Amino acid sequence: MPKSRKRILTGDRPTGALHLGHYVGSLANRVKLQDDYESYIIIADVQALTTHWEKDENLTRDVFQIATDYLAAGINPEKSTIFIQSRIPEIHELTMYFSMYTSVNVLRHNPTIKSEAAQHGFKDITYGFLGYPVSQTADIAIFKADLVPVGEDQIPHIELARKIVRRFNDLYKPVLVEPQVLIGDIPRLIGLDGKAKMSKSLNNAIFLMDSPLEVEQKVQNAVTDPARIRKTDPGHPEVCTIFEYQKVFNPGEVEQIENECRQGKIGCVACKKNLASKLNLLLEPMRERRQKYSDRSLVMDILKEGTNRAHQVARETMADVREAMNINYFA
Repeated sequence: MPKSRKRILTGDRPTGALHLGHYVGSLANRVKLQDDYESYIIIADVQALTTHWEKDENLTRDVFQIATDYLAAGINPEKSTIFIQSRIPEIHELTMYFSMYTSVNVLRHNPTIKSEAAQHGFKDITYGFLGYPVSQTADIAIFKADLVPVGEDQIPHIELARKIVRRFNDLYKPVLVEPQVLIGDIPRLIGLDGKAKMSKSLNNAIFLMDSPLEVEQKVQNAVTDPARIRKTDPGHPEVCTIFEYQKVFNPGEVEQIENECRQGKIGCVACKKNLASKLNLLLEPMRERRQKYSDRSLVMDILKEGTNRAHQVARETMADVREAMNINYFA
């Protein structure tokens, strides 16, 4: 299938509902990019098992949840191809071929693998977890993606992907595209507790599916300036979680809010109400789209259609790969 435009591959592991951190970190950018690029968005259910293998009973629920979150956020299935990783067997075949010449030492020293293993408390790393970057490379290469939008923490994965693809092209034939990293100005959103990034497991997140009341309650309970007792006390916005959110979601008023906070002219309660109203304005169109996709069968039809389109591209790429490797025995 010839490309009409440059192609992008991006996506997520389905490990729960998406939150505002996902939105500012990737989703908002994907919505913009789908107008200018041929976008493929992978729901990486196989890779979800690298850290959640014992929770497979949640996988079907989480795949449906993340697809609905995508659609609610503004991913247009007529512009972007949303597909399920496990339903594309060519990805797994290409993963195996790549693994034949990717050394274990290279994988063990990947900084992202090391940090994630520490984060999950893994002392005995599984074969699947260690090979996650190889699987990710196959995701990218099977669609001959030109660009991969990522945050800085994922750059080591993409650099390794470039090396793996380059090695394949050198060993066999140059049939695969060496992907480029697309780094945007992506803010990193801390959690409501002010201690770590926003995360479902840490119970410090505002989800895209939250109701207006839930947003208001979560913002009301968020950590602010611990040294500020009274409204008239001078505030310290630089240590306030709510002010960090104001910078991201309310840039037009942030300078005024900072000045008034430092002068003790605006209290934390008023600042939180202001933020909650801005967040609900952002989420309201998503709630409307979510209602449109409340029919589970409609979401599943979109996933089936997207997966079928993606499968066709993957089959064509694997035909090129097998020919390059001289293993197209029955061609």
